[in-house]
Amino acid sequence: MKNRYIASFEAAQMESKEIPQFRAGDTVRLGVEIKEGEKKRVQTFEGIVIARSGEGTSATFTVRKIGANSVGVERIFPLYSDSLKSFDVVRRGKVRRAKLHYLRGLTGKAARIKELKK
Repeated sequence: MKNRYIASFEAAQMESKEIPQFRAGDTVRLGVEIKEGEKKRVQTFEGIVIARSGEGTSATFTVRKIGANSVGVERIFPLYSDSLKSFDVVRRGKVRRAKLHYLRGLTGKAARIKELKK
């Protein structure tokens, strides 16, 4: 059971941030703030969401993209982080699992996910 003060603080943190609905298999484009010395800049990171975990303010999600020379890059982002400046869902994926860790072993066309038709 959580302390009511902590619960109210977490609720206030979650209200201030607008996160669109997304799930595993969706392709997302994130604007991540990066600090380099005194300077700050926003860098985009676009990839497939392969997992979501946790709930409340401690919720995280893992995004995987294929970088240079066909090297897979995965990053874990806190959902309510201040470093996330923008969050866009580019495509909805049609998947039947909550965790898509099997994509790590696939390359090329085999790693594609079908788009969800509405």
